[in-house]
Amino acid sequence: MTNMIRRATRSGATAAATLCLLAAAAAGNAGAAPLQTGAIDYVALGDSAAAGPLLPDQDMSAPGCLRSRDNYPAVVAAALGANLTDVTCSSARTAHITDTRQGTFAGAVPPQLDALSPDTDLVTVTIGANDFNLFSTALSCTNPLPQPTGTSCRDKFTSGGRNHQKELIRDWAPTWGAMLDKVRERAPHAEIAVVGYGTYLRPGGCPAQQPIWPQDADYLQSVMADANEAMSAEAARRDIRFIDIRQATSGHDICAAPEQAHYAGLVPAEPAVPLHPTVLGMQAIGAQVADELR
Repeated sequence: MTNMIRRATRSGATAAATLCLLAAAAAGNAGAAPLQTGAIDYVALGDSAAAGPLLPDQDMSAPGCLRSRDNYPAVVAAALGANLTDVTCSSARTAHITDTRQGTFAGAVPPQLDALSPDTDLVTVTIGANDFNLFSTALSCTNPLPQPTGTSCRDKFTSGGRNHQKELIRDWAPTWGAMLDKVRERAPHAEIAVVGYGTYLRPGGCPAQQPIWPQDADYLQSVMADANEAMSAEAARRDIRFIDIRQATSGHDICAAPEQAHYAGLVPAEPAVPLHPTVLGMQAIGAQVADELR
């Protein structure tokens, strides 16, 4: 909140508005004094979990990124009264934030860090799933036939007494942490919040509804837990906030009824990419992020 207030003063906000913000911070009650529109310069970085591919109202300023105007960064911006620059992009990897142009079907887009500056007040970051091949891993866990027909992805990824996905995440974590250093370097006055990945599958899954065997459902969710733990640890080393959305999305996984699901199933019931947030999911994630940032 201190960084946000500092930015409001730099940008010429009135003394009265600043005093209101200070009072809200002291009271711990954002509802007592809503943030003024324009007081916060907010930049959203990330992959498809933040971008919202195929969700309604796609942002045609960068069509290749498959970014929704109703994704969780938009929900956060509306709740905080912030000016949003959203450069999240589907299929992005950690390198696409720092120094690599990302190719899309509509042309390459610049590294996402280019959107940051010393005037940035708030940054959210959701990135990493593509670095450890979450989507292809999930597809390899699909088994439309009942056991024992087919191959368990858990058995494949834990062969030889090793957890290959866990090792991949462990090896990736320092590179991901170095990305946070670069974010802070580009936006030295900003509040940085890492938003993790949610609860995609309940314990044992729901093989009658989604074609994933129970042990493989548990393994897939364990991969997300490993990723969240690695990101949380790297963020903590840098005194950066980590927002864990697993509890907020628990019970709203791909097994939930369409009107309650925060994530689309392997056969989506609405416009959304499988294993990605639904509109309802984006609203729930955005609400939690905004609440924690207040």
